[in-house]
Amino acid sequence: MRWTNCGIAGVLFLLRGSTLGLVSIGKTVAKLGGCSLLGGVLLAGMMFPVAGGFGLASNKAAQTVENTSAQLIEGEVPAVTTMVDVNGDPLAWIYDQRRFEVPSDRISNDMKLAIVSVEDRRFADHDGVDWQGTARAFLTNTTSGQIEQGASTLVQQYVKNYQLLVLAQNDAERRAAIETTPARKIREIRMALELDSRLSKEEILTRYLNLVPFGNGAYGVQEAAQTYFGINATDLNPAQSAMLAGIVQSSSALNPYTNPERVLNRRNVVLDTMIENIPERAEEFRAAKEEPLGVLPEPKMLPQGCIAADDRGFFCDYVMQYLASVGIPRDQVTRGGYLIQTTLDPDVQDSAVRAVRNNTSPQATGVANVLNLIQPGSESHRVLAMASSRVYGLDGSNNETVSPQTFSMVGHGAGSIFKIFPTAAALEQGMGIDTWVNVPARYEARGMGYGGAPGCPPATYCVENYSSYKPSMSLTEALATSPNTTFIGMIEQAGVEATVDMAVRLGLRSYTRPGSSGYGEQSLAEMVADQNQGSFTLGPVAVNPLELSNVAATLASDGMWCPPTPVDAIIDRYGNAIEIAHEPCEQVVEPGLATALSQALGQDHTGVGTAARAAGATGWTAPVSAKTGTTNSNYSAGFLGYTNTVAGVSYIYGDSPTPSPVCSFPVRQCYSGNLFGGNEPAQTWFQAVGPVASQLGPIQAPQATDRKYVSGDPRNQVPNVAGLTQSTAIRRLESSGYSYNTVWTSSAESRGVVTSYSPNGFAAPGATITLYVSDGSQRVVRPSPPRRETQAPATPARSEQRPELPDSVEVPGLPEPMPVPNLNN
Repeated sequence: MRWTNCGIAGVLFLLRGSTLGLVSIGKTVAKLGGCSLLGGVLLAGMMFPVAGGFGLASNKAAQTVENTSAQLIEGEVPAVTTMVDVNGDPLAWIYDQRRFEVPSDRISNDMKLAIVSVEDRRFADHDGVDWQGTARAFLTNTTSGQIEQGASTLVQQYVKNYQLLVLAQNDAERRAAIETTPARKIREIRMALELDSRLSKEEILTRYLNLVPFGNGAYGVQEAAQTYFGINATDLNPAQSAMLAGIVQSSSALNPYTNPERVLNRRNVVLDTMIENIPERAEEFRAAKEEPLGVLPEPKMLPQGCIAADDRGFFCDYVMQYLASVGIPRDQVTRGGYLIQTTLDPDVQDSAVRAVRNNTSPQATGVANVLNLIQPGSESHRVLAMASSRVYGLDGSNNETVSPQTFSMVGHGAGSIFKIFPTAAALEQGMGIDTWVNVPARYEARGMGYGGAPGCPPATYCVENYSSYKPSMSLTEALATSPNTTFIGMIEQAGVEATVDMAVRLGLRSYTRPGSSGYGEQSLAEMVADQNQGSFTLGPVAVNPLELSNVAATLASDGMWCPPTPVDAIIDRYGNAIEIAHEPCEQVVEPGLATALSQALGQDHTGVGTAARAAGATGWTAPVSAKTGTTNSNYSAGFLGYTNTVAGVSYIYGDSPTPSPVCSFPVRQCYSGNLFGGNEPAQTWFQAVGPVASQLGPIQAPQATDRKYVSGDPRNQVPNVAGLTQSTAIRRLESSGYSYNTVWTSSAESRGVVTSYSPNGFAAPGATITLYVSDGSQRVVRPSPPRRETQAPATPARSEQRPELPDSVEVPGLPEPMPVPNLNN
């Protein structure tokens, strides 16, 4: 035995000399009864041939061991991250390994005694390696020709389990962590010695009990106590402790739910060791052997991931995406043991879920209703609720989904909600909400795309209104009643590029993402601007419902954009708050503009507004700034609404790969759609917000005080040139800084007289004003009374020929046109 001990001492010299020094080596040799160090080294080479093969190659291995030892000393292990709502109630648990670490004083002494008694009875005396046991194991293994005894101490087991459960990142590394080779054993011994020299025995034991698996997905003693007994680790009694200590030997084979008899036998073996090692409590432990296992009828499992978050699943997914965007990736969350304090308000969330499902069945084929509600603010835009009519789940046959419907680009567009953007751009350029605007029955915009209403000339975008309107009205009334032609004229005045820029600034940030257009790497914003797509004002493109909701929040926050934030705070496992590096808030439009636009949007739910019926049906009477929207052929529809306390969008769209028009009452796919933003989308919003509005604070109507945005900038008022001759009208326009072009039109007015002009009321400086000039073709010439004298025949006037347009215009390089909305709400 002495030579064997000398061999072990030699191995220790090779492994630990550089780390612990010769003094420690001498102490260890003295413990082993003294021997020739040279003889020990030689014998070590015979016992563990790999040790004798050190040299230059060992430097790399030694460095690996040192790096691993440093991680062992740090000792951080994967733990469960808990996601909670604003009340602190859990809504999801995110983890790779179901583990909750607890300090030593929250683990029962019986549990500590049981694990030491059965696994490492000399734990308190050795220095991380039980040399006596190691020598015995060596002799047994060399005699049998195979590995029969491991002689691993709790410290060595901790090292092995840490490498397997924490450090190993793939199958190869996991196999290496448990391989039965002398090389692995040598590395394990060295790291165990290092760990024992740096940590107290209590620290090592606590770490061990927090690390090891106990079966049925439970890692660590706290989760094991909950899994099998529904109690905390501090409350484990001797019988329960012995069962758990026994399971550690083989957590897969020793399962009390599939092999209770074997587990019972193993538990009693552990109790026998406790009787032997702690004789003063022998009677107590003998009594414990007579007890049944006493486990719960089924293991108490903790739901894993967002899939178990029920109707909070979409929000949970968004939290994970948001954290990744601020530098906390998913794998860090699943292992980090964080407490994520979210912004989700359970009362608002429950109301939102009820509303979307009250208006759109979860079983509706190919149609979904999503709703996001955000709290406005100058420092943050907190997401209060995120709901879908769809059940968050994996059963596609039951119309469940885990698709990020609520916060990704979906649907065929928000329709006339997009009229907010040219309006905001026009206000920024000098229009006022009291400005009177034209409402022609038909509007033909040249150079702004093509198609639209029937009979549209080539290279022209044509729009007609869905119903009859008076010929002119204030901008506020136009927003409430939503005539299409007015806003096509407005985007022509304000400019497509300025309108798209406004949409992005207010919140549609995905439109600047490369590839969002669906045509290569070009962003949607670039495509629309490059092609001068006038149809953008009628919202015919996919939209991110959360971003559109944030547009409402930006306007409700006096023009302050902030990223939609689902997290209030993140606390790490040590109780420290982690700083969240999200995008800073940004003043994207002047407060006066935002307030004026909010006031102008305040008529949509009253009188002849497109959401008036829904507001009345749901009993909504409070002030709200709102806009409805419906796309061409009723493929999707939405309602944007906000107050000073809450903002959001209800959006109904086809969520199948082959969407079709959508009908109302009930919401469903149909052959010829009749879904409008003022129907179920508006009802959803009012039904969701109404019951919780009082909890969110007093609602105050916006009051515009900046006259620039109410009356408009007088410098941008187009002079009235109707009834003037063409030459006089041109001189007046040019003196006011405008350009012009002329369109001859059939009229009863005298030839050369301006019958109308567009735009009227407002136009940005330098804009082109179209003059519609009478050609006199319909003028009725009444015969003069006969005269006595004979007059010479009048000289016929020269006719000014108007250029004929070609039958068609080739527009090279353009993709297929986007669907053209032709609805007014």
